[in-house]
Amino acid sequence: QMQLVESGGDSVQAGGSLRLSCAASQLRYIMAWFRQAPGNEREGVAAIYSISGSTIYADSVKGRFTISRDTATNTVYLQMDNLKPEDSAIYYCAAAAHISPRQHLEQAGYTFWGQGTQVTVSS
Repeated sequence: QMQLVESGGDSVQAGGSLRLSCAASQLRYIMAWFRQAPGNEREGVAAIYSISGSTIYADSVKGRFTISRDTATNTVYLQMDNLKPEDSAIYYCAAAAHISPRQHLEQAGYTFWGQGTQVTVSS
C-alpha cells in the first residue's frame, strides 16, 4: 500500500522560502513534486531518482528549488527559495516504480499521488 503525505505549505511573501515534505510509505524508483494553480494544468516541478539521487528540474524553478530525499525516513523534500507569486499552487508529491526520461516531469508518468499542500506567495 503506497501512501504519500505532503506538508509544509504556507503563505509567504515574495522572496521568502519554504520547505515542503513528502512522507512516503516507501521511496519508489523516482519521486517528484508537481504543482497546480487554479485553472492551470498540473505541471512537474522537480524529480529525484531515489537510489542515485539524480535530479531533474523544470526551467521555471531551476536555481531556486532543490529536491532531495532522506532514504532513512522515506521522506522527499522540496526546498523552495526566492519564491515568486507565480509559484503559488497546490503542490503534490508523486511516485513511480519506473519511468521514461520523456516523462520525468509529466503527470502521466506517475502512478502514486499525495493529497497536496497549498503554497501561496504574495507580492
